[in-house]
Amino acid sequence: MENNNRFPLAMRLLHWAMAALIISMLLAGLAMVRSLEPWQLTILTAHKAFGLLAFVLVILRIAIRMKSQTLPLPSSLSRVQKRGAIASHYVLYALMVAMPVSGYLMQYVAARPVEIFGLFTLPASLTADIESYGLFREIHGYLAIAFIAMILLHISAALHHHFVRKDSVLKSML
Repeated sequence: MENNNRFPLAMRLLHWAMAALIISMLLAGLAMVRSLEPWQLTILTAHKAFGLLAFVLVILRIAIRMKSQTLPLPSSLSRVQKRGAIASHYVLYALMVAMPVSGYLMQYVAARPVEIFGLFTLPASLTADIESYGLFREIHGYLAIAFIAMILLHISAALHHHFVRKDSVLKSML
């Protein structure tokens, strides 16, 4: 039986699983662009496969969110704070979709098929387009920076609610 002050279990599980996955992916991405070590190809292959997993999970998460009733924001928040909270969640969801899409498009235009855990392969263009590759690589990088900033903002807001405001916002997702 669900507590009325908590999000549904499926939403909470997806939230925390995706948080771990996304943070791991961002850290791996940062490590890959800063290194030419022998392990880079292994991490890159895993990064691509987990990117597709993240994309599938966010689509599932959006579907569950649309079918589930969400908890209201605390009534003590100002109208501006409520709008900011809602907007930041939309931005996080947009980034969760845009990151794997830009990553795949980068590989596609580079004529690099994406192998998914040895199970199947996503297709690639027959010819490489280095200009488009460069564009999608830049987009992917800027999205990563925006994602890191939004995650830090999200974590800061959750901690602010828990330790300063002492409301149930963080507890509702635990």
